[in-house]
Amino acid sequence: MDKSIERIWKEGFAKDESLIIPKLNNLYEQKSTHIIDKFKLMFRWNLIFVVIGSFIILGSSFLVGIPYMGVLMFLAMNILVILNKKLLISLTKIDKAQNSYNYLMAFDSWLKYQVKINTRFSRFFYPFILFALVLGFWMKEEAGKTLGEHLVNKLLLSYPDLNLINGIPVAGILGLLVGMGLMALVAGRIYEWDLRLVYGRVFDKLEDIISDIRELKETY
Repeated sequence: MDKSIERIWKEGFAKDESLIIPKLNNLYEQKSTHIIDKFKLMFRWNLIFVVIGSFIILGSSFLVGIPYMGVLMFLAMNILVILNKKLLISLTKIDKAQNSYNYLMAFDSWLKYQVKINTRFSRFFYPFILFALVLGFWMKEEAGKTLGEHLVNKLLLSYPDLNLINGIPVAGILGLLVGMGLMALVAGRIYEWDLRLVYGRVFDKLEDIISDIRELKETY
């Protein structure tokens, strides 16, 4: 016999391998493109919803008499959108022509950078939102005075020696600062929870695809 069983087996396996690998690469390329395109779409819609939400909050705040809160939250939310719009533009510049693994790695690097930037921003965003809420209700007018003035007048009846700065209790200012500080400390966790809530399934699929491609590269 010209060929031994061992040689025939090796040649057959090589032929099968040459057919399997391109098919797997093509499959993962399709999966990679699909999952990243899905993320881009979700990311765009999320930004659109934030913009719409900012206008709803702005309009509602004037209707219920807390415009200070509405204006500040509107500004904060749209700064967030502008920041992430720039990040989205940089995402669209990733070259799709490269192989699926490199494409995924480029996207994964972008994703980590995006999370890093937004985590930093969240340390200012969430405390600012807390400040906007407190200021909005403090400045809400009722019976010719603000709610803050009504509150201070009631406190002065019980605590006539209450320390004030520009009509605001020092204890209240310190309490707000402490609250904003605590918010800044947990802001990263809040953002990660929010991110996971919206994109969790996409991230899980992305990790699975990257893991599968790495295993494929090591095997073949």
